[in-house]
Amino acid sequence: MTAGPPPRLELLTRAGCHLCAAALETVTRIAAEAGVASREVDVDTDPELRAEYGDRVPVVLLDGREHSYFTVDVPRLRRDLGIT
Repeated sequence: MTAGPPPRLELLTRAGCHLCAAALETVTRIAAEAGVASREVDVDTDPELRAEYGDRVPVVLLDGREHSYFTVDVPRLRRDLGIT
């Protein structure tokens, strides 16, 4: 079995982060609207992610590149995903 393509949207979070919980709801909704895969990744499970992003969670990655942090830039994310 081969792995499919990585999800277009990733949300970097950590446990106990109230901003992360709000961002997860938003990213999940927008991913569903756009018909793209998304996943949540806890930065505390990976030392490299924690070192790079741990002080800025939540972080939205679109196609593996940083898109926004602390809050979801909804208008920009919708535009970049081609939805209105």
